[in-house]
Amino acid sequence: MFKISHLFFITLLILFSACQTGSYQKIPKAVMVDKVKGGWAGKMIGVQYGAVMEFKAVGKTYEDSIHWKPEMVEGALHQDDIYGQLNFMMTFEQYGLDVAADSLARNFADARFPLCHANLQCRKNYFDAIPVAELATPENNIHCEDIDFQIEADFIGFVNPAMPQSSNALCQKVGSLMAWGDGLYGGMFVAAMHTLAFTSNDVVYVVEEALKAIPAQSTYAMCIRDVLGAYRQDADNWRRAWQRVQEKWGQYNNCTPFHQFNIDAKINGAYIAIGLLFGKGDFEKTMEIAVRCGQDTDCNAANAAAVLGIIYGYEGIPEQFKSAIPAMADKEFLFTHYSFNKAVDQSMAFVEQNVLANGGKVTDTEFIIRNQQPVAPATPQHSMNLRMKYYVQVLNADKWRFDENWSDFTYSDGDNDPYKVANGPGATLEIDFEGSGVALLGSWNVDCGKAKVYIDGEFMKEIDNYYREEAGKYDVNRAYIFHKMNLPSGKHTLRLVVSDEKNPLSAGHKLYVERMIVY
Repeated sequence: MFKISHLFFITLLILFSACQTGSYQKIPKAVMVDKVKGGWAGKMIGVQYGAVMEFKAVGKTYEDSIHWKPEMVEGALHQDDIYGQLNFMMTFEQYGLDVAADSLARNFADARFPLCHANLQCRKNYFDAIPVAELATPENNIHCEDIDFQIEADFIGFVNPAMPQSSNALCQKVGSLMAWGDGLYGGMFVAAMHTLAFTSNDVVYVVEEALKAIPAQSTYAMCIRDVLGAYRQDADNWRRAWQRVQEKWGQYNNCTPFHQFNIDAKINGAYIAIGLLFGKGDFEKTMEIAVRCGQDTDCNAANAAAVLGIIYGYEGIPEQFKSAIPAMADKEFLFTHYSFNKAVDQSMAFVEQNVLANGGKVTDTEFIIRNQQPVAPATPQHSMNLRMKYYVQVLNADKWRFDENWSDFTYSDGDNDPYKVANGPGATLEIDFEGSGVALLGSWNVDCGKAKVYIDGEFMKEIDNYYREEAGKYDVNRAYIFHKMNLPSGKHTLRLVVSDEKNPLSAGHKLYVERMIVY
C-alpha cells in the first residue's frame, strides 16, 4: 500500500506542476525511469499471465482457474508480443527516430522470427516488392484490421510520455506497414493510453482521453464507447459489458470469419478496456478480467498490464508479479539484442529525444514536457466492414471445376482440412459465386509458383505463392492467396490459371487451395 500511495502522491505533484507551468509539465527523472520500467514489466507480466489461456475461450468467457508463479515471467523472453516490437526499436536505434519506413519494413521482413496474419502479409508483401506505402492497404492486406499492430504499439507509448500527438505520428509510421483502419487505430489507442498513464492514475480518464487519439466515427471508437457506456451503467458487472460487445461487435472478423477465433483489433481492444475499467486499478483483477474475456488473452492482458505498470511504476507493481524479474533482467529477448534492462535504457534514450524534439527540456533531474492533447488523424481510414456470406471448401467437389492437373492433399500434423494442389503450369480451376467480394484461402510454400486470376473473364492480377517457409497451414492462419472486394453485387465466376513463370527462389510451380470465402 505504501508504494501505491507514494506513487499517487508523486502523480499529484506531476499534475500540480502541469497546472503551475501552464503549457509544460515536469516529471522527475527517477519517476520517469520507474514508469518506463513499469511499462515493460507490466507487458512481460501480462503476456505471461494470459499465455496459457490464449484462444482457450473463443466467442465465450474463460471460466477455468488462472495460475501464476513469479518465475513464469521469464517466458516473456520468447513472446512475439515483445520481440516483434523490439525489432522496430532496434531499427530506430540503428537509424534514428526519423528513419524511413522502408528500413523499418525491410528489417521486419528480414527478421528470422515467424509471423502470422497482418504481420505475415506485411512481410510477404514486402518480399513481393509492393511499395511500402501500400503494404497495409485493404487491397493488399485483408488482415489489416487484425490485432497485430495493437500488440506491438506499447513501446511507442513508452517513449512518448504525455505526448499523444508524437505517439500518433510514430504509430502512423510503424503501424502503416501492417495495419489499416481499425487495425491502425487499435495501436494508436493503446499507445495513447500509455502516454496518458505517465501523468494520470485514473484509468477511466486514460481510456476516455485515449479515444480522442483516433477518429470518433471509426468502428473501433464506437466499440470502446460501448464499453464505457456499460461501465457507467454498472461498474461492477464486466460480464454485462462483455455481452454487449460480443453481441454487437463479435461479427466483425475479417481474418477468420469461418471460425470463432477472432483477432479483430476492436473486439480485443474492448477486452483491454473492460479489464482496465472494471479492474479499477487493481493489477491482478485487471489482468484476470482481460483474460476471462477470452480470445487473444495474452496480448490483451499484456496491453492492459502495461498501462498499470506505467501508472504504478515498477516499484508499485505487486511483488508477487515482479519478484522474478531481477534474476532474468539481463537475459536477451529472442531475436533481439535487448534484455529487460537494455530495453528500459534504450526507451529512456528515446524519451529524451522525443521530449526535446517536441519542444520540451531535459535537465539533470527532470523532464520538462510540453503539453500535448490527443488529436485524431486528420484523414480517417475507413474500415473494411466485410461480412462473410458463405464459404466453400474444396471437399465440396460439386462446386469447383478443377482440371486434371490438380491432386488431393492434406497437411495433417494438426491440420486435416483437405486441399487441392496444382502440380504444374497450366493447371486451371473455376468456381461460381454470388456476392460482392471473394477470397481464396490456401498456403504459401517454398515450392509454390505464380498464377493468373480472372473474374468474369477480366484479368485481375498475377499472384506469387512462393514464400521462404511453409505458411498458411493452420485453419486459423490461412494464407489469403487472392482477394477482391467491391465487386458489383451478384453472380460471378472466378478462374485461376497456374503460370509458366515462377519466383526464381521457388522449387516448383505448385499452388495450394483450401477454400473460397464469399462476402
